[in-house]
Amino acid sequence: MPLQDGDPVGPRGRQLDGEVSGVPRLRGMGEPSLRSATAPGGSRTDVMAGGWEPGPARSDEDVTPGGAPQRARKPEEALMTELSELVQKVVESSSWWERHGVDISILACSFLLLPAGFLCLRSAQAIPFLVGVLTLGVVHHTLTVKGSHLASHNALTESKSWGKVWAIFFIELCSAFTLEQATYNHVKIHHGYTNIIGLGDSSTWKLPFLNRYVYMFIAPLAVPILTPLVALDLLRNVEWKAALRTLCCMFLGFYCHYWLLLHVSGFQSPWSALLCMLLTRSLLAHPYIHVNIFQ
Repeated sequence: MPLQDGDPVGPRGRQLDGEVSGVPRLRGMGEPSLRSATAPGGSRTDVMAGGWEPGPARSDEDVTPGGAPQRARKPEEALMTELSELVQKVVESSSWWERHGVDISILACSFLLLPAGFLCLRSAQAIPFLVGVLTLGVVHHTLTVKGSHLASHNALTESKSWGKVWAIFFIELCSAFTLEQATYNHVKIHHGYTNIIGLGDSSTWKLPFLNRYVYMFIAPLAVPILTPLVALDLLRNVEWKAALRTLCCMFLGFYCHYWLLLHVSGFQSPWSALLCMLLTRSLLAHPYIHVNIFQ
């Protein structure tokens, strides 16, 4: 608001003649302050309605240190922040058993069943042999699906260092996949864009050129073969040290499984051992793929 002739000029906030100089004046009126200005026969509200209205007060939170207004956070960011806070409250209020104990117990039981599964495969009778196949199949998918999922979220331990060790064990050694790409695609992409088709959705098993019966019931048997092949292709996107570590862990995981089948389960032929590996690793691939493509 421009100053009228005769208006005192002084620093903002400094009192001149008993009034604050920074208070805006009404044009053409001799009243020194808006606080005491009234229209003839009216009120102070009428004066404001005559052409000057105060703008909204700007708080310190609405401006940046440089004076520019801050952009309001997007509704999505506000919702994600609120969700993160709610999740954090639930985690903090949970006991160790609820956070880690239940899942660790399930994984521990799976490890304890491994010797029984390999020993059952020594039997020449059909029922014990099938029990061994079923046991190893369930254990394998428990370790690779549940263990890898928990490890990708660092949910097995409070320590980040031990969390990475478990992630390498479950994702690379047991699942024959790369840790960096598994964590990025699951945590960053899938959880960030869960319902975005082609980006964060879980329908990654897409082979439209296959017959529907082959697609649903036969192709999932190839998951144990396709998984390491996809991992090898993704190694181009990671550092060479991580790629070398992944290759070593993948080889160690396959070789340990193969060695146990030969020396503990008593398989005489390498091809029969490899076929048993394929059978146990793909035993629950059908429900996994069916849930994966429809969730």
